[in-house]
Amino acid sequence: MRLAMAHVELAKAEAKAIGAEIARVAAYVGIAVAAVLTTGILLVVGTSLFLGEWLLGSIGWGVLHGILFFLSIAIACGLLAIGGGGARVVRALVAAIIVGLIVAIGLGLALPNRAYRSLGDSALTGVESGVRPLVIGMLVVGVIGLLLGLIAALRRPGGFSLGPLVGGLAAGVVVGAISAIEVPVQVGVGIGIAVGYLVWMALMGLDAARTGVDVEALKARFYPTQTIETSKETLAWLQSKMPPGIGS
Repeated sequence: MRLAMAHVELAKAEAKAIGAEIARVAAYVGIAVAAVLTTGILLVVGTSLFLGEWLLGSIGWGVLHGILFFLSIAIACGLLAIGGGGARVVRALVAAIIVGLIVAIGLGLALPNRAYRSLGDSALTGVESGVRPLVIGMLVVGVIGLLLGLIAALRRPGGFSLGPLVGGLAAGVVVGAISAIEVPVQVGVGIGIAVGYLVWMALMGLDAARTGVDVEALKARFYPTQTIETSKETLAWLQSKMPPGIGS
């Protein structure tokens, strides 16, 4: 008995030493992982700030784009976690890149401002020349937004509603006013990048709202259905092999 207890005590001491070594290794690994994660965050944030200052002329663009980037990644990961599918995330990203490029090129080259100015010179001669692009932009894009809102209101599942109509008109007026402003190339590119991130988030949100969450599919991913069904079949087979009157 004393010999057996000596072996038990030796095993306990050795297990304690091994546990201490495991804890020390785990601590080092945790610090290494935290350092790598911090390096990645600094790399993304630092690159965003550097590009904002170097390419766009202001570190504020880097801060804004960094925030929008992390928010977009968070929404994308959330959509993938509930089974949204990577294809839909990629499609939304491609559409957002296209929209961002269009906005960046359009505002960077002041194309909307030139178009509004040309239209205003022929249609609104009574309005001051400096205000014509703004007025034309708000009118033209406001009408487009109103038409899109009307289409959305007519296709609304619950019936016609004034909400999409008013929202489309307001959004069109705001977009028209912003697009009528003549901004430097760097500011136009910065706005285009920001719009791209916002469109990506909006498309992913609309896709999730349109398709909803498949609760049954989500439950199947975390519920051991196959194991339970196999166990039931095995139990039924065992019960069929038992002599009569034994088991239940």
